[in-house]
Amino acid sequence: MWLLRLASRFLNAPTIHNRADPDSCKLWPNNPGKFQLTANPINSFNHWLAPKPPAPRASRIASFTPDSNPLFLCSIRNVTVKDDVRPVGHLVSEERYGRRIARRLSGVGWDFSDADADRQSIHSFHSYPAKFIPEIPRAFIRELSPPAGTIVFDPFCGCGTTLVEAQAAGYASVGVDVNPIGCLITSVKTTPLPLTFTSEAESCLNRAREMAAMPLPKIPNLAHWFRRDVTQALSALRATIHDVRNRRVQQALEAVFSSIVVRVSNQDSDTRYAAVTKAMSAARVFDAFNRAAQSLAAIAIRTKPNAARATIINRSIFDVRASEIFGDVGLVVTSPPYPNAYEYWLYHKYRMWWLGYDPLAVKANEIGARAHFFSGRRHEQDFHAQMSKLFALLSAIARKKTYCCFVIGDSKIHGEVVDNCKHVQSAAQIHGFKLVFKADREINPHRKSFNLHHARIKREHVLVWQR
Repeated sequence: MWLLRLASRFLNAPTIHNRADPDSCKLWPNNPGKFQLTANPINSFNHWLAPKPPAPRASRIASFTPDSNPLFLCSIRNVTVKDDVRPVGHLVSEERYGRRIARRLSGVGWDFSDADADRQSIHSFHSYPAKFIPEIPRAFIRELSPPAGTIVFDPFCGCGTTLVEAQAAGYASVGVDVNPIGCLITSVKTTPLPLTFTSEAESCLNRAREMAAMPLPKIPNLAHWFRRDVTQALSALRATIHDVRNRRVQQALEAVFSSIVVRVSNQDSDTRYAAVTKAMSAARVFDAFNRAAQSLAAIAIRTKPNAARATIINRSIFDVRASEIFGDVGLVVTSPPYPNAYEYWLYHKYRMWWLGYDPLAVKANEIGARAHFFSGRRHEQDFHAQMSKLFALLSAIARKKTYCCFVIGDSKIHGEVVDNCKHVQSAAQIHGFKLVFKADREINPHRKSFNLHHARIKREHVLVWQR
């Protein structure tokens, strides 16, 4: 009863903004919930304070959760925490808090069946099949509220959906991916577009139109996948983009160039690797480039110039050392490639060749490449070993109590269904991660996927561990 009376008293109190240094505000073990301005920090205690929902968004304001270690002096909306005063809220044990998190996650409709792609969002720039829908990382960040000042980490960041959502919530982030096209797209999505982008795009386009015939690039089966006049137009655009001095502008133009390569080729689509006849010409190539550049300029306006930092590492996650991940990891959100499901290198390989990357090197390091499993060089046990190595890295870089959120589907190899969820759970357990939530989500049946005859995926598993 005394707690209720005290809570009532401070619910009606006016807001007081205390600017004390958070690092000097520690929780005393003999009086949970009271702050002292000068004390030695402690790293363990029996009870924590949890805020009444909704939890505050990421900012300099800390939230009262078991992950706030130690708890900081802070204010939440119209409620104030002062020196030596129990914050408004109620005591919650670690066990009860874990159940509360599970209930909150259970209340999310993970199918997101009513989600509709926002054509005016930066997420819509550049096709990247089999990517995260933004609602998934957005829900994880909202419901799990990583401690302020920590970073969001995605070890398989693809085209940057998690990093974009982390920025929108005010968190710095780090993403790793072996695919250079995915990293290029992520960099452009998370970096403010330079003011000179539009004029540079027009200049490149005009110079490309006036260029004489260019030497043909050394790309395998070029004549099979591209008409000759299309090849000339792409070669001219690539040459003018190469001459751009501002690296940020150049990267944005390379991403625009990448976004049209499949569209102007003889490849049927981003989700079907088959040659078809298209009514394509050099003029249509230039028009496609112009429209893509204008589209990026229009949607990039929403990217805040002072947005939280996003760092992208273009390497295999299994080659990344813990020392390369800056900051304190407060949340992990990812979706690892499923063995034998999607071949990212294959569907992006002509983009890579045109931009000077080596798709065969990407193929060699890609987890899910079908060729590895059909040849017998890799087996499902290899996937378990890779996930074990990943969790060893996460154990080294994530703070204690950090949530690790995975979305993963099953695979089909040589006609046999492989339970990838089982392998990931086993790898997590080996490295001391505790499973706190598990659910299934149905994939939108209208969504196209790769390798329909080999690994059709209709359902994915949503799993959350705590370190």
